[in-house]
This record gives sequence, structure tokens and C-alpha cells, in this order.
Amino acid sequence: MRGRILGRSILGQVLVGLGGATLLGLAPLGAVRAEAPDPETILDLEATRLSGRSEALADYRGQVLLVVNTASECGYTPQYAGLETVYEKYRERGFNILGFPSNDFGAQEPGTDAEIGAFCERNYGVEFPMFSKVKVRGEGQHPVYAFLTSEPAPVGGPVRWNFEKYLVDRSGAVVHRFPSATKPTRPELLEAIEALLVAESASGAPGKERTNSSLD
Repeated sequence: MRGRILGRSILGQVLVGLGGATLLGLAPLGAVRAEAPDPETILDLEATRLSGRSEALADYRGQVLLVVNTASECGYTPQYAGLETVYEKYRERGFNILGFPSNDFGAQEPGTDAEIGAFCERNYGVEFPMFSKVKVRGEGQHPVYAFLTSEPAPVGGPVRWNFEKYLVDRSGAVVHRFPSATKPTRPELLEAIEALLVAESASGAPGKERTNSSLD
């Protein structure tokens, strides 16, 4: 009898060692947890549109991108008009703008995603892709901005205010950064966009137009 009890005790210890950790939500001994690889470019990431639909940024591969953190109650908010102008000017040549509303600076984007979309459409006729409101700095920072701000200066570094602009080439590499005060239609920004469009088209990089509704 004693031997039978002892055998059950040992068996129980073995079962706990093998499966108990699993029952507790822990990795069994010897198990290796797969970790998501660090993104090599911004195109390895995903983001959620204002509509709530998740979108892989790989869908924008082959386009020159301008990534902008936006706000509806900022002194720079009228830049929405300039952004839309630039979008319309270059979209057929393989250019796009990705707008990321954020409430991180001066609490100047207090609205819901639905309110932000309505505001952009009503006041500025925004048609370029707009994404769900995110944090662009600090705890809870969105992966897109974790990537952008981790890039070395002068193209990377922390976001300093609303309407900071990151220019991304067709392969997903961040190549320029423009401060909030730089209006979208400023010559230096347009020249940087033009240079990427011309150089990469000449090299055979795919330039595809993508028609987007900001509310998709």
C-alpha cells in the first residue's frame, strides 16, 4: 500500500512539472516562447483606421508616405488643408499621407474617432487615410511612433508637437523629418517629396496609386 501511495505521489509530481505550468498559463519547462521580430521598416507594422478596421502598412509598399500626428484644436490644425492639397497633387504618382490623431499635446484632440472623421471631412475635405487616435509618446506609445522616434537624428527622435511630419520612401525607410511649423506646401517639403518620387521612379521602384477614404 505504501509503495502504491508513493508511486502516485511521484507520478503527481511529474504531472505537475509537465502540465501544471500549462494549467497556470505558464510555459512548460524547456518551452521557447516566440517573440515578434522587431520591425525593419514602418511597413512591417499595422494600424487601425478611424472606422475601426485594422490595416497592414505593408499595403502602402511602393508609395512615398508622409506620416503626420494631427489634432483638431491646435494652432496648426489649418495644415489639414495644405496636407490635402499635397495629397491631391502627388497621389497619382504614388504618394500618400497617413494621419494619426493624438491628444498628447495640450489635449488638443479630445474627440472620438467618429468626431475626428466628421471634423476632417466637414472642415477640410480630407480624403487621405486617417487612423484611430493614438499616443505618439510616453506610456502606451503606438508601435508606428515607437518606430519613427527610435530612428536616429535628424530623421528620428521624440515627437515635439502636433503636425510633426515624417517622410518615408517607397521601401519604408524614414528619410526626412519636418517640424510642426513647416507647412505642408513649403518648398523644402515639396522638393523632398519630388526628389523621392522622381529618383525612385527612375530606379524602377513601383509607383502605385491607392484611392482611400479617410474614414475607411
